Amino acid sequence: MNMPVDSVRWPLVGRAKELATFTKVWADPRCSGLVISGPAGVGKSRLAEECLAQAVRLGFEGGRATASAAAHMVPLGAIAHLLPPGVDFSDPVQGFAEIMSALTGVHRHKWALMVDDLHLLDAVSTLLLRQLIEAKAVRLICVVRTGEPLTEAVQALCDEQSMHPIELADLERHQSDDLVRTILGGPVGSRTLRELYEASDGNVLYLHELVLGATAAGTLTSDGEIWELAEGHPSGTPRLAELVGARLAAAHPAGRPVLELLALCEPLPLADAQAVIEPDALEALKNSRLIRMTSDQRRTMVTLEHPLYGEVLRTDMALRGRAMLLDQVERTLAHGARRRDDALHIAIWRLAATGTADPELLTRAAVLARHAHDYQQVVALLEALPQAERSYATLLMLGEAYFQMGRWERAEEVLVDADTAAADEQETLAVTLARASSLLWSNASFTAPLAVNNAALDRIANPVGRHLLRINEGFLRIVAGQPLEGLVLLESLEADAADAADINAWLRGALMKPAGLAAVGRADEAVALAEHAYAVHLQVDERALVSHPAVQRIPFVFALTESGRLTDARREGEKVFAELAVDGTLVQVWMAVFLGRMEWLSGHPVASRHWWAEAAALARAINHAKVLRLVLAGLAASAALLGDLAAAENALSEHRTLPPLEPVLLSAGEERLGEAWLLAVRGRLGEARTVLTEAARAARRTGHITSEALLLTDVARLGGAKEVRHRLAELAHDCDGTFVAARAHLAEAMAADDPQRLLATADELEKIGADLLAAEAASASSAAWRRAGQPHRAATAAHRAQVLAARCQEARTPLLTTAKAAAVLTAREHEIALLAAAGVSSKDIAAALKLSPRTVDNHLQHAYTKLGVATRRELADTLEPKTG
Repeated sequence: MNMPVDSVRWPLVGRAKELATFTKVWADPRCSGLVISGPAGVGKSRLAEECLAQAVRLGFEGGRATASAAAHMVPLGAIAHLLPPGVDFSDPVQGFAEIMSALTGVHRHKWALMVDDLHLLDAVSTLLLRQLIEAKAVRLICVVRTGEPLTEAVQALCDEQSMHPIELADLERHQSDDLVRTILGGPVGSRTLRELYEASDGNVLYLHELVLGATAAGTLTSDGEIWELAEGHPSGTPRLAELVGARLAAAHPAGRPVLELLALCEPLPLADAQAVIEPDALEALKNSRLIRMTSDQRRTMVTLEHPLYGEVLRTDMALRGRAMLLDQVERTLAHGARRRDDALHIAIWRLAATGTADPELLTRAAVLARHAHDYQQVVALLEALPQAERSYATLLMLGEAYFQMGRWERAEEVLVDADTAAADEQETLAVTLARASSLLWSNASFTAPLAVNNAALDRIANPVGRHLLRINEGFLRIVAGQPLEGLVLLESLEADAADAADINAWLRGALMKPAGLAAVGRADEAVALAEHAYAVHLQVDERALVSHPAVQRIPFVFALTESGRLTDARREGEKVFAELAVDGTLVQVWMAVFLGRMEWLSGHPVASRHWWAEAAALARAINHAKVLRLVLAGLAASAALLGDLAAAENALSEHRTLPPLEPVLLSAGEERLGEAWLLAVRGRLGEARTVLTEAARAARRTGHITSEALLLTDVARLGGAKEVRHRLAELAHDCDGTFVAARAHLAEAMAADDPQRLLATADELEKIGADLLAAEAASASSAAWRRAGQPHRAATAAHRAQVLAARCQEARTPLLTTAKAAAVLTAREHEIALLAAAGVSSKDIAAALKLSPRTVDNHLQHAYTKLGVATRRELADTLEPKTG
């Protein structure tokens, strides 16, 4: 009874709980085995394979059998290949006795047998297995598909008290995400993960086939940083279509009409489903797990059990589908079309069936889709309107939808038409706000949205309207990287939204004012205003045209970060990023930007790289070059910190190919982070400090005080603490929150080479969540203690640095070199040693530092002597960052 265990077909992810159950149950000597049950495709066989492999590792002999309909007709057909040779079954009793003797004799082994599709096992095999487990000769790991009829013998085997049941369900969202990442072997975009989960509904087999199909078709690709699906549904494999088709074909023919109707119109009220087929047939579909019924307020709604069922059904029903859609329209109208979303459904069904629908109905449906933030549906409905039926209101709504989807050029065309159709100052104002926003976020020059706003000022005489345009200009200037000018214009923003003349204009100002406040160092004030703006947006969402309420959380995350509440910023940002998936790509880009920046400041380069890669993929999808420039800089900086210099250089190369565009919020200065840190990890600290100092001046000129603080802190980290400490102290005085003050303390302690203050600063930064800065402060403290002749204190500080650095995802920075090296080398020796360790020749080091080659060689020889090394390789090993 011997059969090799098959190799893993795909990674086993999300089944830790079940594997732990197996381990616990299998350790019990009374255990006869397990019965793993669940619907088709949830990974029962894969889990059983892993359980069998674990049993083999525990010393059991492993065997495997697969029951089938064909083998069911032959006694012992499924397990004959596992039985000892030479057994005579002409006398079944004697044959069973021989098998028992062979397995329980002097040289008995412990056997673990996996039986796939146990429900198809023939009666003789079932009887034999039951006798074997009663004799303790075999333990079983059985797989049973939920809902399949079981013979009495199989049912009796499963009901054995010593057989432990494990019910396997579809994967939850986080488990599905983990599996996709494992299959693809790298980071995957959040939109891609969501679409794959929604398409597979967590079914392991379907998910696997979708990933294989999409990669084979070239619709799921990696840009070197992150895997992304092309727009549209993920394509599966022919095998997937066959699997789903076979599942549907097994349904009773009487149920087919309602399955097809659900594929076109789900969800359906139960009454509509019962109008198509008999209740008994409907119940049979439910029992076969082809449909599900759920309560929706006072009605029972019917849907397909799995989204892929609809995909397969729709491919074979194009012609008769039109008639079915129109029949469903009539049924809905006969019920009175009283539910809020009935108008939306009727319009969509008529549009799909005939290519047109009543203009009033299309407009009503588009309004409903707009308030659900379903902009693709808004576009589909309003583009179906005849030109003669397009009004100012529908053009404005259509242009706004195009803007939210990042289709800038089409948005501008439609909004220009809306502006032409505007009948009064109020309508002119509304279309101006939408058009200026669309131009602002596009790749157009800042002069374009500003010109639109100024042109409206010439057309609007009403004082209230002119006030709203000034608020809009403040919004525009903050986004365009002019926070000081923008905040001056937003001083007139009403404190209470109830006093605002236009709620959309107020929300626009309240969205961007916190970002401006955070940029100029008023972070605590920004946090409070962002909280208030979000609460107002939630209350008025039905009347608002300013995106999803969660968009107000983007500046909130920025403000929390600058206030020194990094943990809060992470928790809020990750939650909101998922929520913003319903609101299109544009807003998700900016949430990813601020999450990447927060993780950079936290000192977590793997996480920051992921978020900036996510933002880059989203920005490329809508050709959002303005933000892409900022994102690529962050991506390069994170990759450099992780030692992936090729990826850092690739990101900077793409950055250089982008057209020179006017800055946006934060880009003045922070766009040079990648350039600086790539120089720094290559040991070119002087050049890196020069780049950062120039970037800090650019940030200061545009009023980005917190960006200036970030950049000057990096100058201090790279050996320039004495040069920047006074300016950082000034910034700390001008900024609220705790973060800038803590960074000023770090620069001051580094400049003073004060080990006690450095350790105190490490504590301060750790509380904020700035793990890498805290680790560097502790490492610098260790070096200072060593220079002061305090080896025990130096060792304690070094240990502290290692503990903190262990949280920093293998970040590599000059300050995380060994404390011993930092202690014994002068600043110049340290800089030259880092360049030499990075492979730079003495001649090139001399040129970079404006020294003679002989001077470089002398400094390098002193470093060798002090560190006790003889070669550049040994030098590199000594200076390698230590992360615990």
